[in-house]
Amino acid sequence: MSKLENKNRPSNPWHEAGRRLLKSRIGVLGIVFIGVLLLVAIFAPLLAPHDPFEQNIMMRYQAPSSEHLLGTDEMGRDILSRIIYGSRISLQVGLFSIGIALVTGVFLGLLAGYYGGVLDMLIMRVMDVMLAFPAILLAIAIVAILGPQLRNAMLAIGIINIPRFARIVRSSAISIKESEYIAAARMMGASDVRIIFYHLLPNAMAPLIVQTTLSIATAILEAAALSFLGLGAQPPTPEWGAMLSDARSSLQRAPWVATFPGLAIIFGVLGFNLLGDGLRDALDPKMKNA
Repeated sequence: MSKLENKNRPSNPWHEAGRRLLKSRIGVLGIVFIGVLLLVAIFAPLLAPHDPFEQNIMMRYQAPSSEHLLGTDEMGRDILSRIIYGSRISLQVGLFSIGIALVTGVFLGLLAGYYGGVLDMLIMRVMDVMLAFPAILLAIAIVAILGPQLRNAMLAIGIINIPRFARIVRSSAISIKESEYIAAARMMGASDVRIIFYHLLPNAMAPLIVQTTLSIATAILEAAALSFLGLGAQPPTPEWGAMLSDARSSLQRAPWVATFPGLAIIFGVLGFNLLGDGLRDALDPKMKNA
């Protein structure tokens, strides 16, 4: 095949998006941050210098030293080890809760956008009611009903993020469901299920990928907020928000107890936000020639 034929050959849009993402400094920085977070979570038993649950009252509120690089907390537990193990919980919360929101939101959005009518009105009015409440207040209400547990906090975070995904998918479905190729698929006998999942859903993948990445960052922050209020992870679970909550009474005496978990939250949230911004630019058709 000649070079001219290769040049004129249509390129894969996903490969082009990947190329643009790797050229984005913001996107690459986000990938590095998330990569470090993933490695820390996967190899936590090897990286943690101490048992995150081990208590030693004689070592409480020890300043950072060679033995405890980030110091110890009010129970004499190693802060670095707890932060390392806390990365597992934060990633678990982000992936699980946003997975719930993604699956449910996509399903509801496809139904509302494709079938329209009364079904669309009912689904979207419920979404509007959910969006009318501040997200964190709605999450607090759900956890208060279900009980203060990390599992219930993840479920609550997933529920409050459903409207975002439903609206994105609904908009894409409405914009293309009357297209000529959709009409042609119907004439060829394609079922509604095939049209929805083979024609409508792929057209919403780009904004869904961006929203998923940004929502994971939001979920980590929301989980930390719930744990800080005592509605998420319960002691002695090494969760970053719970660590901040435990450090409230010692901010002046031992500021490192709150500083390092706070920096861990910033690091995790920033990584997913940077990657989301990079993906948004990479998947935007207007950036194709950038």
